[in-house]
Amino acid sequence: MNWDCLIVDDEVELARATCEYFEMFGVTCTLVTNFEACVDFIENNQVKLILLDINLGNDSGFELCKALRKKTDVPILFISARQSDDDVLIALNIGGDDYIKKPYSLSVLLAKVKVIIKRYEAAGLKTGGNDADSAQLSEQDSCGNLRIDKDAMKVYRSGKDVGFKTKEFKLFLYLYENKNRVISKDELFANIWGDAFFSDGTLNVHIRKIREKIEENPNQPQYIKTIWGTGYMFETSQNE
Repeated sequence: MNWDCLIVDDEVELARATCEYFEMFGVTCTLVTNFEACVDFIENNQVKLILLDINLGNDSGFELCKALRKKTDVPILFISARQSDDDVLIALNIGGDDYIKKPYSLSVLLAKVKVIIKRYEAAGLKTGGNDADSAQLSEQDSCGNLRIDKDAMKVYRSGKDVGFKTKEFKLFLYLYENKNRVISKDELFANIWGDAFFSDGTLNVHIRKIREKIEENPNQPQYIKTIWGTGYMFETSQNE
């Protein structure tokens, strides 16, 4: 089956109430309560967004996220009563797209979920097919040792696929297509995330992941420069 949202949470009453609220506004939603049920669901169903709690009884949402990221690039939003910055950073570093602290507002959560689902649908994620054949049909560009395949949503560094996730590619491509121009954080949030609910930490983690994949030395980036107090710039020589 195809679903808009899967909630993975052992607080069944809260998860069920959230599902019912989403359904009232046209977002199809279902729930599971543990690691095994989630993995089984993903193997047998299509979903556009996962809301994932950290504490799942004897299971860990962190470990489940790592397992899911080996199978899917579907957006994962952590929902948790744990409030520490360390938990937020772990969640983002292992593949989470954002972190929502409980108790959450159903209306705000729904707004965020709708935006992410819309973005996911617009991205038109491609699966299967022969990469070599697809590359012949794709719009491509290059910069230094980077080759950008826009249609396939891939970036190659010295001929090797860097393995961008969907959000990383979209952020990279926006910076690249606006190269040698300072891009404010607000502009990036508006054009990549499409709403105002994401934190600076989300953006910073995504920038760091991109640098780790494309830069020789992520601590001394050649391409993506931080413009302190403003945002970022993808810097190239003017003749590229």
